[in-house]
Amino acid sequence: MVKIALAHKRLDLNGGTERDLFKTAEGLRDLGHSVHLFCCEYGVAPPQGVTAHRVPTVPLGRTARLWSFALRAPKLIAQADCDVTMGFGRMADVDVLRCGGGTHRGFLNRLAEEEGTYRRFWQSISIYHRSLLILERRQFAARRVKKIIAVSDEVKRDVLNQYTVPADKVVVLYNGVDDRRFHPCRRGDFRKAIRARWKIPLEAPLVLFVGSGFRRKGLDRLLTAWQFSEFAQVYLLVVGSDARLGRYQARAQTIAPARIVFAGRQDAIEDFYAAADVVALPALQEAFGNVVLEALASGLPVLVSRAVGAASVLRGTLIDGVIDRPDDSEELSKKLLALLAKAHDGGLRQEARKIGENYSWECHFRQLDSLLREIRATASASFS
Repeated sequence: MVKIALAHKRLDLNGGTERDLFKTAEGLRDLGHSVHLFCCEYGVAPPQGVTAHRVPTVPLGRTARLWSFALRAPKLIAQADCDVTMGFGRMADVDVLRCGGGTHRGFLNRLAEEEGTYRRFWQSISIYHRSLLILERRQFAARRVKKIIAVSDEVKRDVLNQYTVPADKVVVLYNGVDDRRFHPCRRGDFRKAIRARWKIPLEAPLVLFVGSGFRRKGLDRLLTAWQFSEFAQVYLLVVGSDARLGRYQARAQTIAPARIVFAGRQDAIEDFYAAADVVALPALQEAFGNVVLEALASGLPVLVSRAVGAASVLRGTLIDGVIDRPDDSEELSKKLLALLAKAHDGGLRQEARKIGENYSWECHFRQLDSLLREIRATASASFS
């Protein structure tokens, strides 16, 4: 048994990193480890059998909370005398650093390229963004960090491009998926019910978009396809939230008012996969994209941009769903229509399901367990 500290500012089931933290705590607990959580906020109760510690932070805005967590969490973890510390956020003093969203420097550079002078100016004066960059530099330069976990090959490339880090220190470990929760068998039970609830004809082709932060995940580009006549019978179901939801709904009203449906945030997201024919994620930047694995485990083909880290798990015929230029509306619409035409092919659906099974959480945690044990053994040997 290894005593493991997992640290991040918030534990929750909403948000990719927060949810992955929860799953990691459960998975390592189930493997027999003593798991300790260090968070400043708990949006949900910690998993049973996991010890929770609250890290006090300064309640004076997000920058103050950022710094106070980064400085106080290591001190509390040291007092707990854990064998291995794994950080999920901005905190330098850890043994394992999980990089789930790519680097902040890379993210800001991509936004600056897209939005130009105004974005560059705002980045240069924002205390919050400058603080994130300072902490990020400290993370990747820290001597204590033995391994950096990148959730995709794309994230590893980003880390190596942005910072001077030895390549062998960065390990790619894909996220997992609950292949029992997301399963093709749900199709028979929920396809009709979900479509009836949202007034979508049972036999109509249905594309599903899942995620919050619509712009980064590519909803703008996806909506453009519904302007083409070939999509006259195709429905789009959007599950998730965004600060600019009203703007997207207004645009949808001008394009296809009855065939673009906004369902908001949903807890039983597995039921929506059961209702869909294709899942689309033409993102500008997405470190991994859990949506892709959830779709595959549900037996669905996916349309993804090459900027989505999970695109690298696609094999065989499913590679046809990868788009090289997400801003090219013609390429996007052609590939999406081609996927819809093959969506009911049993062989394609089995191919998708097989990939999903290969990336189960059980496989993920076995690999993580091996990595953490190796780090602990190396640390023990250095002290002996």
